[in-house]
Amino acid sequence: MELKFLGMDFSCVFGSVSKGEFPEKDCLLPLISKLLGYAIVAASTTVKLPQILKILSHKSIRGLSVVAFELELLGYTIALGYCLHKGLPFSAFGEYVFLLIQALILVAIIYYFSQPLSTKRWMIALLYCGIAPTILAGKIDPILFEALFASQYAIFLFARIPQIWQNFKNKSTGQLSFLTFFMNFAGSMVRVFTSIQEKAPMSVAMGSVLGILLNGTILSQIILYAKPTPKKEKKTN
Repeated sequence: MELKFLGMDFSCVFGSVSKGEFPEKDCLLPLISKLLGYAIVAASTTVKLPQILKILSHKSIRGLSVVAFELELLGYTIALGYCLHKGLPFSAFGEYVFLLIQALILVAIIYYFSQPLSTKRWMIALLYCGIAPTILAGKIDPILFEALFASQYAIFLFARIPQIWQNFKNKSTGQLSFLTFFMNFAGSMVRVFTSIQEKAPMSVAMGSVLGILLNGTILSQIILYAKPTPKKEKKTN
């Protein structure tokens, strides 16, 4: 009896368990990969919510690099467009859909708290609105698309470096959210495994490795530069 759901085949696992046997590696690993892939997609729906809420609650973007968030938005756009173009299963890239939506919201909020907005920022926003639909629709020469996807490594690298440098220079991480970067870090680690199991292009897995290094660096800075909570003085009678 076949037991398939969302591209996941539970037949061999249940078959082995019903016989009192532990499932074979070739049967278990693909299923684990699919489950983890969907878990990442589910978690990605709220991964940037802590960062969004922190900015809104403080009504401040202190310590945040605007360029870093703009480049991150571009990187997600390219990654999603490439995965759609390659026809990868949704479990292998679905988080990019939600990360892109949240990145758009984040940039919009950052722009709002950056008033008055400079002409440069307006030009960047208009340029993105012009090229994003073309990238997502995959209406690009295949060779150029490969080069564009390869460039996303540099984009994500340069998206994180300004923020990492700003944190180091200020010895503070400002309004950066620990929870958001922890989820990014954990998601990148899991995605390396799922990319290999889903036989995604090696470039996709390498992007996750880069995510581990960069998100891990910022995560360590948030911990390192965290200000100790002031102790309440005991009242004396």
